Amino acid sequence: MSSLVQVELDGERVWAVQRDGRLSRLGVSLAELLALPFDDARRRCEDATEASDALDGARRLPPVDRQEVWASGVTYLRSRQGRVEESGHADVYDRVYDADRPELFLKSTPERVVTDGEAVGIRADSGWDAPEAELGLVLNSSGEIFGYVVGNDMSSRSIEGDNPLYLPQAKVYERACALGTEIVPVWEAGDGPFDISLRIERGGEVVFSGKTSTDQMRRQLPELAGWLFRALEHPVGAVLLTGTGIVPERDFTLAEGDVVTIDIAGVGTLTNPVTVVGTR
Repeated sequence: MSSLVQVELDGERVWAVQRDGRLSRLGVSLAELLALPFDDARRRCEDATEASDALDGARRLPPVDRQEVWASGVTYLRSRQGRVEESGHADVYDRVYDADRPELFLKSTPERVVTDGEAVGIRADSGWDAPEAELGLVLNSSGEIFGYVVGNDMSSRSIEGDNPLYLPQAKVYERACALGTEIVPVWEAGDGPFDISLRIERGGEVVFSGKTSTDQMRRQLPELAGWLFRALEHPVGAVLLTGTGIVPERDFTLAEGDVVTIDIAGVGTLTNPVTVVGTR
């Protein structure tokens, strides 16, 4: 199986194709690749075959260069239940879950994305926080699904619970968006469904674990992508997180020093320690 990764080599950002643990220079940026027609982009990836020892040992970077990261909300029944637990406003989230139009919001600029091994954040002014294990869609400039990436849509449940209009503050802050290092092309991973698991460790002990599958989603993946492109162009592509079906019970909150691991079968694993960001 092949995947795309971005590495840092001698101060330069380089995109490469990974096969059997070896990296071959792609020769274009992700932005340039996602601007191509799908078949041309696939051919470009498949033609990258000259492995490089230098690239193999280079530091992995987040798998975006100019792409915004967007996110979907309340796409699983468990997510709807979790939002109701937070806020008590069942009508708001019931209407989102059942509506034709999905909830979409801008999660992160590319510069703010963190990747595997880097810390994710919980806000200092939030008392109830959770990771959200999500399949990320890597979309080309035409809105087609080019590939998949593991995502963590960190969330302040207390802030969103106070008022649904506080969603941007609950979702958008330093270290709130993590993506795995690898983009797995759709021709390698297929159309799913994808099994997703979440594990949270504290002091070396597992304090929460859960599983779901994308076959539990209320919406289809191409449907979500279509809504993102309905009235907004993404000429260098975009990443769209597709919502979570794993929500810890209301008596659980993340703490500094916790370690969050998300695994999506056929896509990859993302592990991040937790740190506190911001001020009260």
